[in-house]
Amino acid sequence: MAESKPGLRKPTFTKVDQLRPGTSGHTLTVKVVSTKMVLQKGRADGPQVRQMRIAECLVGDETGLIIFTARNDQGDPICQHQRIAPHNLEVQDLTLRRAN
Repeated sequence: MAESKPGLRKPTFTKVDQLRPGTSGHTLTVKVVSTKMVLQKGRADGPQVRQMRIAECLVGDETGLIIFTARNDQGDPICQHQRIAPHNLEVQDLTLRRAN
């Protein structure tokens, strides 16, 4: 008898004010307020040069704002005033700004 693979779980959407440091696996629906490239440099890794990019995106919902750090290709499709739904987020440090 063939073994079946475990199915994917449906995402449980979280609000910004429910995030806590040291937790992971969050899915949010947020609006991008602003984005800023904070690091972009090439790194020699053997015969190829790899680019390393880090962007900080101020995102939020009706409960608050957070800074979302996007690494490499994660930050490419993010535009200001766009709605995004990042999946499987890890919260390392959290300073929450309440939405007015």
